[in-house]
Amino acid sequence: MRNWLVVFLMALALAPVAGGAAPARPNILWITSEDNGPHLGCYGDRYADTPNLDRLAARSLLYLHAWSNAPVCAPARTAIITGMYPASTGSQHMRSMTRLPAGIKMFPQYLRAAGYYCTNNRKEDYNLQKPGQVWDESSRQAHWKNRQPGQPFFAIFNHTVSHESQIRRRPHTPVHDPAKVRVPAYHPDTPEVRRDWAQYYDKMTEMDALVGQNLKELEEAGLADDTIVFYYGDHGSGMPRSKRWPYNSGLQVPLLVHIPAKFKRLQSREYAAGGKTDRLAAFVDLAPTVLSLAGIKPPKHMQGKAFLGEYEAAPKRFLHGFRGRMDERYDMVRSVRDQRYIYIRNYMPHKIYGQHIAYMFQTPTTRVWKRLHDGGKLTPEQSRFWERKPAEELYDLRSDPDEVRNLADSPRHQRILKRLRKAQREHALNIRDLGFLPEDEIHARSQASTPYEYGHDRQAYPLEKITAAAELATSPEADAQGELRQALKADDGAVRYWAAMGFLIRGKGAVDNAIVDLREALFDDSPSVRIVVAEILARHGGAGDREAALKTLLQLANVEKSGVYLAMAALNALDSLDGRAAGVVAQIEALPKTAPGVHQRMRNNVPALIRKTLADLGLAE
Repeated sequence: MRNWLVVFLMALALAPVAGGAAPARPNILWITSEDNGPHLGCYGDRYADTPNLDRLAARSLLYLHAWSNAPVCAPARTAIITGMYPASTGSQHMRSMTRLPAGIKMFPQYLRAAGYYCTNNRKEDYNLQKPGQVWDESSRQAHWKNRQPGQPFFAIFNHTVSHESQIRRRPHTPVHDPAKVRVPAYHPDTPEVRRDWAQYYDKMTEMDALVGQNLKELEEAGLADDTIVFYYGDHGSGMPRSKRWPYNSGLQVPLLVHIPAKFKRLQSREYAAGGKTDRLAAFVDLAPTVLSLAGIKPPKHMQGKAFLGEYEAAPKRFLHGFRGRMDERYDMVRSVRDQRYIYIRNYMPHKIYGQHIAYMFQTPTTRVWKRLHDGGKLTPEQSRFWERKPAEELYDLRSDPDEVRNLADSPRHQRILKRLRKAQREHALNIRDLGFLPEDEIHARSQASTPYEYGHDRQAYPLEKITAAAELATSPEADAQGELRQALKADDGAVRYWAAMGFLIRGKGAVDNAIVDLREALFDDSPSVRIVVAEILARHGGAGDREAALKTLLQLANVEKSGVYLAMAALNALDSLDGRAAGVVAQIEALPKTAPGVHQRMRNNVPALIRKTLADLGLAE
């Protein structure tokens, strides 16, 4: 029955139409690689050895400014598979699981309905539950060869050899000379750092060979002239301060697109074989683009814009990036760039850049970098990763590609700062950014529908009020304390959450002025508010305040009773207290590590936080 349906759909798609036969439809091949930026010969990197990709670039259009939207795999792939910004679907946090509204599909489902044979070999890693069957096959065996005769295909081959985990795998004999590595200004120049960077380039060469095999297979099958080929990396390099950070170093990816002459009608105006374009392109644009190339009008819910094909949209003015929870650590960062400048908005500036993420600390570069910082042996540019963040950052990517000279306070750059700040604010409101809710509340508030539907209900989700509170909280202006005290009593828990965050960011002086209000807020209806207030009182309150605050945090850190999102938030707060939590070591040690209902994708987060908190208190497991 299924084969008959496929043949029927193909017959419909290929049937003659008024005015002549329908134009031929292209096959579409995506070749992807993990954890690598544009460190390729075709991007001008003379240290790189990537002959196959360089040859592909010689007959493709090379995108100079392509972004992954997220600087880590699962949220980045979530943007690709939906054509929607993950923050609008509540799926921005690393390996969370949320739901799409009924009727919204993942893009291969639209291709399959149009008769395409869709395969994925093989990683999925989405932060969303799949709305039915997405792929014809998704496995190590998935291949375009398995389609029906004459059936057009869409196929992905994903190469993991360049993944972060492979950069640090030892033993390894370097092929690229570590002495010739270009060490970015934010990394210390040590043998460990040079070794990791050299191994990264070795893995890029191995990845390039696999890409060559994919292209050779297509050529030998006689399909090269019938197939549009994309190559891209899934976010920036796996090195620390690239992966997981929404700087350009963490978001810029290589993107090559080859459109055979047979499908010239699908090329964009700037397309030229072997050419380069400064057109802005992002992962959120890939789904509408592939649909456009297949002759399918992208559905209205897709927030990305097609940059090729029948339904090509106007070029974008900005690219948008984000950082949410990374494994066990919470953060909230938003970024936006044009062709030259990148603006970064840190909504949790009291947290350091380099929060301890267990997986990241397996990389030798991370460990030596932190050790040198603790020993006071780094330059200011290198030390910044281990320090608190400013609320705003602005970098000129043309003169400062390593993004180490923050221009946010530069009088000459205020016009640019304001323009990009405005772009970020408008984007958050336009997509109904759910990141302004604590993760627990994303799920709690949307139980009756989905996060996307909740976020687009303007009465239920007063985003304008919540973002105003977030902006106020992270403003350095001291005279905002009165407004923050008023916001602590607002009707919406998210407004109260950001008001409490404002006092946590400002520290003891502000806390002393609002101590009565904060003591009351320790009993707030929202557990997320209670967690922030408890951290404040444990840090800056008296002995009685600290005792009550620690009791609150221990209660909410129990994953069996609170659930995984609140438990992670509470454990992050406990870990930040260092010696102030010394009196409750036994209670932390006794906390449950997991609970029924914790998704396997997040099963390591609570144990990692407990281990690190105990280690900081001198009691390693």
